[in-house]
Amino acid sequence: MAPRNPCKSSSAKIIPFPQRPSRVEQHKILRVSPEYEGLCLLYAHHVLSRDKLYAVKILGWARLANGKDVALLPWLNGVARCIDLVDPASGLSQGYYDPVKERRFSEVPPHHLAALDAMVNYPQPADGGFIQEFPDFIGSHAALLGENKEFELQPIISWRLQQNGDLEGMVANIDLATHFPILIGDACLFAVQNASTFRYFFQYHIANQIKAGGAVATRALSQLLQS
Repeated sequence: MAPRNPCKSSSAKIIPFPQRPSRVEQHKILRVSPEYEGLCLLYAHHVLSRDKLYAVKILGWARLANGKDVALLPWLNGVARCIDLVDPASGLSQGYYDPVKERRFSEVPPHHLAALDAMVNYPQPADGGFIQEFPDFIGSHAALLGENKEFELQPIISWRLQQNGDLEGMVANIDLATHFPILIGDACLFAVQNASTFRYFFQYHIANQIKAGGAVATRALSQLLQS
């Protein structure tokens, strides 16, 4: 048998395996249908109680890049998808709840599915700008550190979906405001997550408890925000 010629190149082609999209790419938010009927996400938090479920207002329903539809809510220092809440020690998603009808359910409401089906077919902005902006219907607040290391609570006016899938809470720079009430799209709005003083998001009832708190509660929260 003749020896194989080591100098002879092979005609075989190497076809690389297609790369699977990363988890971040799969969970990219494409569109959001805002929640305006007060529906809630139920979650377990074993540090607080092993016998109770807690309800938190849903910000909206998102269509992800992998085709899944999920609930969104402000959570700590970002916007969480319900599928992100997987740890019972800090927050485990347990379905949805309609407080008006006192009914638990597990599927995205059909009218939100229809809205998302329609919106994903909208053309992308040609100028590279944001995809979507919608008002905050659940009373979200952002906690920031002021100049003297005192915390400030600023209401979220709207939410802006960027082309990279980030959902940004928009708050007002009152010094630049010229029209009241301040509406979405106002020139005085800025993305609070981009501020170096931003710490956490709080929902309406928590924000109002903080506003009504005494000196001890204020000091405790200030220490939390500075940590």
